[in-house]
Amino acid sequence: MMDIRPVSETALIIQLGDHIDTQLAVKIGGLADHIRTRFASELIEVIPSYTTIYIQYHPLKTDFMALASRLQGLITAFFLSGDQGNSSPEVSKIITIPVYYSPETGPDLSEIAQLHNCTVQEVIQIHSQSTYIVCAIGFSPGFAFLGSVAPTIATPRKIEPRKMLPAGSVGIAGQQTAVYPTDSPGGWQIIGNCPVSLIDFARTPMSPFSVGLSVQFQPISRDEFFQLGGTLWSHWKS
Repeated sequence: MMDIRPVSETALIIQLGDHIDTQLAVKIGGLADHIRTRFASELIEVIPSYTTIYIQYHPLKTDFMALASRLQGLITAFFLSGDQGNSSPEVSKIITIPVYYSPETGPDLSEIAQLHNCTVQEVIQIHSQSTYIVCAIGFSPGFAFLGSVAPTIATPRKIEPRKMLPAGSVGIAGQQTAVYPTDSPGGWQIIGNCPVSLIDFARTPMSPFSVGLSVQFQPISRDEFFQLGGTLWSHWKS
């Protein structure tokens, strides 16, 4: 499906699907890069997400009708090429994230294991053996929504969010997983912590994540966690 419609006098949105699909996310990531390159001089911002691409454009350089017409041709050619997943060097990247999975950094780890009738080690193994796709970025700067968690450990968000989580917290919410890049409130089920900073506001881009990119989690020991700069959070509350 494809639908292009105006959002404001200087913005439009392209609808490419109606449900979360990691393969579609890869295509959307490649298509967003292709649009940025093709129409660079006319665009202010291109924001890909789960099923859409939001585009803000220069009103003195183009308008909705002209841009939408050209986008339709470009998108059709892009999807007919059969090379969507390989068209962008950016979406072919794989980021490896070190994680210390432990009840002392993941207060919900044991509860998830109990809920799914498995061991904590099995939860860690299942979570770390999958490759995830960045489906969207939002909630807070650099927060990447990753899909999809195996159904055997997928767990709903907490009914009541925690008022504060430490930066690096790795969480599960339904069939999505993510890393909180900064200290933040949060309702995801926390299973570990990444000691490496995933946000740098002085850098461009400030986050290593982009839609369509692949992510893997690498279990590390407690000693490795501290060696990489990790610290334990002493303020966990249920």
